[in-house]
Amino acid sequence: MRLMLAPMEGVIDHTMRELLTSLGGVDRCVTEFVRVSERLLPPRVFHRLCPELQHGGTTSTGVPVYVQILGGQAQVVAENAARAAELGALGIDLNFGCPAKTVNRSDGGSIILKDPQRVHDITAAARRAVPANVPVTVKTRLGYEDKDRFLDIVRAVQAANATELTVHARTKRNGYRPPAYWEDIAAAREIISIPVIANGDIWNPADALRCRKISGCDDLMLGRGALCRPDLPRLISAAHRGEAVDSLYWPDIAPLLLRFFELQLEHYDGGHAGNPLKQWLVYLRSYFPQASLLFELVKRLRQPQDIGAILKEHVAQSQQQKHNAA
Repeated sequence: MRLMLAPMEGVIDHTMRELLTSLGGVDRCVTEFVRVSERLLPPRVFHRLCPELQHGGTTSTGVPVYVQILGGQAQVVAENAARAAELGALGIDLNFGCPAKTVNRSDGGSIILKDPQRVHDITAAARRAVPANVPVTVKTRLGYEDKDRFLDIVRAVQAANATELTVHARTKRNGYRPPAYWEDIAAAREIISIPVIANGDIWNPADALRCRKISGCDDLMLGRGALCRPDLPRLISAAHRGEAVDSLYWPDIAPLLLRFFELQLEHYDGGHAGNPLKQWLVYLRSYFPQASLLFELVKRLRQPQDIGAILKEHVAQSQQQKHNAA
């Protein structure tokens, strides 16, 4: 079994990849999408979204990072895929799954699913442009409005010689509303021979087991679940091996928040460094009640020194509470 960390625009950037992969269990990451529309992008765009390119294409713990490209023009996607490969990308991932209205209006993401032939043509062009030793993978949904053309999409991906297919088991219209229709992934596996990776509504090791059983997929992709519970990949991986590992508790999570904030300050403008932290707290509070309390303390703060002071105090308090409980 392999576990992939999903790309999530504006949420899982290279600092989050660095943090989550350091906890173990992740076998591959995918970048936020590189949006292409009319031209070949300069190297600085790829380096900004995937600074790992300057370090062998992996995180510091050695986890490979694929560069994801989003666009609706086959030739432009192909040219930019080739450039990413030239810059050292260990794999290229094509985004046909993003449901955002702004992206779809710009002829990108899940709107391409309306026409399986376009899925084929874009994928085939990228595959021809990228060296044979560099994987070209595809991320898709079950369809746009409905699932009627899903199997046509799946066939198109294989016919274009993609290396792998990841399926988020919902349509664009479904958005992120539960449930995820893992059984439809099983239908896809029956008609193609390339590996298929299941994605959607995997929140705990039991979900991972059920998803693998229903979809028939060996490999899984985790998104929001890994943000809500940062040790989820490690827990799923251990469960698969039949091993028992301890879950992380809030005193273990709090220092990660501080480290994440420090990474943000190293790479981004200080005035905006607090925003990703607040976003992460919104995800964490679905699993950790303490995240709600911390979010209330920082949600109106703008200055990094003020946010940093609150975080350091919170970490110190959580460590003291852990010590007292020991």
